[in-house]
Amino acid sequence: MSKPQVQLARNEVEMPSSASESDENKDYFIIRDGVRYAGTHLIIDVYGAERLDELEHVEKALRKAVDEAGATLLHIHLHHFTPNGGISGVAVLAESHISIHTWPECGYAALDVFMCGETNPHATIEILREAFSPERIAVEEHLRGRGA
Repeated sequence: MSKPQVQLARNEVEMPSSASESDENKDYFIIRDGVRYAGTHLIIDVYGAERLDELEHVEKALRKAVDEAGATLLHIHLHHFTPNGGISGVAVLAESHISIHTWPECGYAALDVFMCGETNPHATIEILREAFSPERIAVEEHLRGRGA
């Protein structure tokens, strides 16, 4: 069965069509330290941060985080709120997503980094530190799909 052709929107990339039949049936679950799970979900809180109201800067940081994690960006959408300048959005990945919600008036941002497959979601933490110069970053890790 052939894959349907998809019209790509701005900021989207087409997945390679060279996947073999076995790749299409692969579940992409991860096994680490004897635990099988779907992916790593990082809940990241950034405190005392800067530049959380700069749309282009936030987009650049998300793109760099995706690259550093070894993920595949499919689409990115950010919305800039007024009057406080907060930003909410998501980078949709072939391996899941990164979402961000900022409160620049408080120097706070909440991010979810959820990735499966052969990615390194923890690599995003240093990118966020470089991009927003926070006083503090809190990270919680959840292994999604354990026991599935």
